[in-house]
Amino acid sequence: MNIHDLTANQFKRAAAIKEQLGSLIKELRNIFGDATNSGPVPNPNRTMSASAKRKIAVAQRARWAKLRRAKEAQRSAEPVTKKKTMSPAAKAKLSAKLKAYWRAKKARKT
Repeated sequence: MNIHDLTANQFKRAAAIKEQLGSLIKELRNIFGDATNSGPVPNPNRTMSASAKRKIAVAQRARWAKLRRAKEAQRSAEPVTKKKTMSPAAKAKLSAKLKAYWRAKKARKT
């Protein structure tokens, strides 16, 4: 439900409930003490030891090596195809066609 869809009575009721919750939470904190400040505070700048970093790096290198070996095996399994080349006669024929095409195109422009 969107806050903008509330009626005036619903909004007043929600505000009253929020006030009640605030006072109840205050009472609980007085009874139990301020529990939010008790306990160990987590260190936001926690760092990894050098040995842990090394272990992670070694494991990652092993994963990459395994991946590379799989790619090489896949490449060697594929049949080697020769690059298709044009015969000199086919090149000459294509060249003649293109020259004729461009000559005709230039002639149309002028």
